Amino acid sequence: MKFWANSGIGGPLRRETHYGDRTMLCFADRPPTLAAMFDDLVARFGERPAIVDDRTLSYRELDAQMRRIAASLTGLGVARGDRVALFLGNCWEFLACTLACNRIGALLVPIGTRQRRAELEFLLNNSGAKVLVFEADLADQIPAPAEAPTLLHRFAAHGDAPRDADGARPFDDLLAASPADAPIAAMHEDDTAVILYTSGTTGKPKGAELTHLSILHSAYAFARAHELTEHDRGLVAVPLSHVTGLVGVSYATLAAGGCVVLMRQAYKTADFLALASRERITYSILVPAIYTLAAMHPEFERYDLSAWRIGCFGGAPMPVPTIEMLAKRLPNLQLRNAYGATETTSPTTIMPQACWRDHMDSVGQVVPYAQVRVIDADDNEAAPGEPGELLIAGPMVVPRYWQRPDANAKEFVNGFWRSGDIGSIDAEGFVRVFDRKKDMINRGGFKIFSAEVENVICGIEGVLETAIIGTPDPVLGERVNAIVVTSQKTTLTDRDIAAYCAARMSDYKVPESIIIRSEPLPRNANGKIQKTVLRETIAERAASYHPA
Repeated sequence: MKFWANSGIGGPLRRETHYGDRTMLCFADRPPTLAAMFDDLVARFGERPAIVDDRTLSYRELDAQMRRIAASLTGLGVARGDRVALFLGNCWEFLACTLACNRIGALLVPIGTRQRRAELEFLLNNSGAKVLVFEADLADQIPAPAEAPTLLHRFAAHGDAPRDADGARPFDDLLAASPADAPIAAMHEDDTAVILYTSGTTGKPKGAELTHLSILHSAYAFARAHELTEHDRGLVAVPLSHVTGLVGVSYATLAAGGCVVLMRQAYKTADFLALASRERITYSILVPAIYTLAAMHPEFERYDLSAWRIGCFGGAPMPVPTIEMLAKRLPNLQLRNAYGATETTSPTTIMPQACWRDHMDSVGQVVPYAQVRVIDADDNEAAPGEPGELLIAGPMVVPRYWQRPDANAKEFVNGFWRSGDIGSIDAEGFVRVFDRKKDMINRGGFKIFSAEVENVICGIEGVLETAIIGTPDPVLGERVNAIVVTSQKTTLTDRDIAAYCAARMSDYKVPESIIIRSEPLPRNANGKIQKTVLRETIAERAASYHPA
């Protein structure tokens, strides 16, 4: 708490009770709903830019488009509690629909555009979505009416609407209503605003219910920690369908009255640098690999990135060579780690401004209103610095999963969410995250946390990203394997990497199998590394290996 000021957006903290019987600290000075927040922003910053996409929309222009969509949805019979699904890329229409749903009390269901037809069918039916807005060029992935019976209205954006038996209409039809006809629903801040599906690494995805309360606190936490103002420009280079893009960047930037800059096209480093330079971005949340690719780009010096002051990251360690390169080239850029999940509406921890250079192995300090417990295998509190499962509570933690009483009973205990992550909190309050509980490796009785080994390997110049995978072994229990993504110019060998690790860690932690490749690690629709796919890669390599 000593690192977080008791003033700023959101005001002081006070104790409140929400979601039935959960007692928590909350920002005292906050709007009651997301719709009220946006109305206030329009009143204060009406002529300032709100979104940059293929065009720039001011807060007042975005408000008008949002109200047209809200009025049209209401005209279709969409009411408080109904679900509206978005199968869209990063675009102004996505955020306008989001704000429209916030206004009329509908529940937004963002779906990543990498999802395929069977996955989309499950998500639409599980959520019971009444309306779907989708990319016209993804029409072949949309389930037929008989496969999604609750879906009554379909709208295609960014292309001709396929006017066939499925009855899809052009997105412009949603803009045909008068802004003056947009109602505003009576809502409570504990109401669900967004159903955001988890990645489904251990079965079918679960729909986390993000509320007005949880989104407001997460947006305010980022805005407050990074001191965002109306002059900031937040770059969304990750999908808006992910909690990072939607809450961590978009809602956080809007909450401060800033401008959201959308990267619409598929990621390419040159396009990313050009957009960041042209739009004078000041704030981002990215995976470390993007910072590394940017720092190593041969034409980096062509781009003016001097306005960029906050480079937040998460999900993997930041390679030391990347830190050093960016420190030289962008001395005003702070690289600040953060940790969170869909279930925590993004941030649980953020690295304080004063500490980022000296604690790069940490994911920061717990945000001021949150509680994090570290428990051992017997559910006892772990000592400072000792590893255990992280249990998380606070107004940013979702109240439940959508229609999943089994998962709710298992994962929400006494107001805390069981994260499944193994980590620690030291005596100064710095949090470290070592591994997923299910991914921890046990080699001959020694416990190995993948994050520790990944941190070491990412310190090698030329390494872009890496993943440590445990595989079964009849003698030792498990063996340590590494898949390492390197830049195309590097000459690193598996022996180089093994020697580097052996000089810096215990022998039992050194990977026994190292695969070097240039293609990025596989990630699911939420951006998480798919370790199940990598295990198959390792198994295939082992099966094809025939020693002489």
